[in-house]
Amino acid sequence: MKSDGAKAVISLLAAGYIWFVSRTSRWQVINGEAPHARMTAGEPFILAFWHGRLLMMPISVQRKTPVHVMISHHGDGEIIARTIKHWGQESIRGSATKGAAAAIKQMLKVLKKGEVAVITPDGPRGPRMRAQEGVVRLAALSGLPVYPVSFSTTRGKILGSWDRFFLAAPFSRGVVIWGDAIEVPRHDKDGAFQKARNAIEDSLNEITHAADKACGREMVEPEPRDKLVKPHKKAAEN
Repeated sequence: MKSDGAKAVISLLAAGYIWFVSRTSRWQVINGEAPHARMTAGEPFILAFWHGRLLMMPISVQRKTPVHVMISHHGDGEIIARTIKHWGQESIRGSATKGAAAAIKQMLKVLKKGEVAVITPDGPRGPRMRAQEGVVRLAALSGLPVYPVSFSTTRGKILGSWDRFFLAAPFSRGVVIWGDAIEVPRHDKDGAFQKARNAIEDSLNEITHAADKACGREMVEPEPRDKLVKPHKKAAEN
């Protein structure tokens, strides 16, 4: 996994697998009219999804939509960055635990150019399905809405990783569900940021559970909010 060649091969295979699942499955998109209209018009917004639903997120955005995804500096993040590159999507390296300020600054530049900024509010290490403050900071500073999105499929497997990563399988019936836009005020008055954070978290959990229910799957539950999270032992070198 430390080999550059190995990362290149794995990312190519991962991108191919996403394509295979997407092309062999029947997909239904629910409540996607507003974000799709913004993508068609070239209007920026913040796209948020849980880390465990990362696999099929490349298909949630329209083709040729300029996208930048915030991805951690860890070695796994390098593979993810290379994988989405095959889908024409760019990455910004950083997370809530390392390089947060610089990553937020770069994301703001992306949004100012009219592109879509993508963030996993519970990444890179959780707690699972609990929103951290980064997504709220980005929305407050940019003045742009957050659109939550999630997916599920009838065939696939929940892995035993911290995020309960969902590995969708080919030849499925799949659903992509968007939440309504969530606006975050510029200033944290009367607990506005915490309210927005709760709204993003609640929306993501609601649509994730709805997607799993629609596909006949057992729902994944959030981790306790106060769960201690161990940092990665070593971040990948850029």
